[in-house]
Amino acid sequence: MEAPKTKVAILLSGRGSNMMALVDYARDQNCAYEVVLVASDRPAAGLSWADAEGLPTIEFPTPTPKDKSQYHQALDLNLKRHGVEIIALAGYMRLLSDDFVARWRGKIINIHPSLLPKYKGLDTHARAIQADDAVAGCSVHVVTEELDGGEVLGQAEVPILPGDTPDTLAARVLEAEHRLYPRILAEFCAR
Repeated sequence: MEAPKTKVAILLSGRGSNMMALVDYARDQNCAYEVVLVASDRPAAGLSWADAEGLPTIEFPTPTPKDKSQYHQALDLNLKRHGVEIIALAGYMRLLSDDFVARWRGKIINIHPSLLPKYKGLDTHARAIQADDAVAGCSVHVVTEELDGGEVLGQAEVPILPGDTPDTLAARVLEAEHRLYPRILAEFCAR
């Protein structure tokens, strides 16, 4: 008898290319996870794609500082309603509240466009180029209350080429993300 697949929700804020890579990988019958929900904090191309693929989708309006706790409570309720066991952040550009992270401790992972612990936060490609690094890359990590500070589950290196701009480097790192994230999510779910 086959082991049940881990139920995954993907949270995004934009075009959803990492979400698409995760969904495509999940189509393999041997994959350890299945995508049961795609949620976004704004109208997003990725949400439209997921909807067209027949995946359950939810759009939560961007929270204001006043209603952040209500936003996270509604998100939590919908995740539980869909039986979600693991949350995969894929270009989700909102900080999750400490309470939300605590409720889902050890069950949220994220893809970050740097070789953590280097360059936490934003502008990772520009910072790597400015530092004259030879390589950049991406990391999949467990989400904790510390920004980009959880356990690193996997990384992929990408060389920084002469003449690279933040945009050209970002495009190559994104390709590495699409290969790394689905594999690491599957390994994480198979634990």
